[in-house]
Amino acid sequence: MKADTATPAAEQADPACSGEELPGAARRGPVSHLVSRVARLHRVAAGKHLKGLGLYPGQEFVMMHLWDAGAVRQSELIKLLDLDPSTVTKMLQRLEQAGHVRRRPDPDDRRAVLVEPTEASCGLLESVERAWGTLEERTLAGLDAGERRELARLLGRVEANLCADTADCPEAALR
Repeated sequence: MKADTATPAAEQADPACSGEELPGAARRGPVSHLVSRVARLHRVAAGKHLKGLGLYPGQEFVMMHLWDAGAVRQSELIKLLDLDPSTVTKMLQRLEQAGHVRRRPDPDDRRAVLVEPTEASCGLLESVERAWGTLEERTLAGLDAGERRELARLLGRVEANLCADTADCPEAALR
């Protein structure tokens, strides 16, 4: 599909925000298409909030888990995040360089590496909480308390359906 050449590119609407008709291939899955679009937009919005904190999207989930769990094996984080080990290693390197995590050999198994939040990351915790609160309010703007509860309930059911469709559901551990 060609862009409208009469309208400058800067003035053309973002298809994700325009409410345009579904692509032909998505017509049998309009809700799935919408969920994908909403998830992408939510990730972009989260990224904007996190950028000001010096975090990349996804790193906040690592930190949330570490703040709650304390030291964990790097292999556990890889399984939990369901990402390629090299991706998690790069993520941890960046967090370590920023002073948010520390990696050290596991005293019970010298081949394993433990990852733990640093004392310095405690200030980041409050900032991440604020950023997620702001994101929550922007995400749910215009919905009353009952609608928010209903949306959470319905999304929980959708999540359970999708988890049942996978071999395991590591995302559940990140809640």
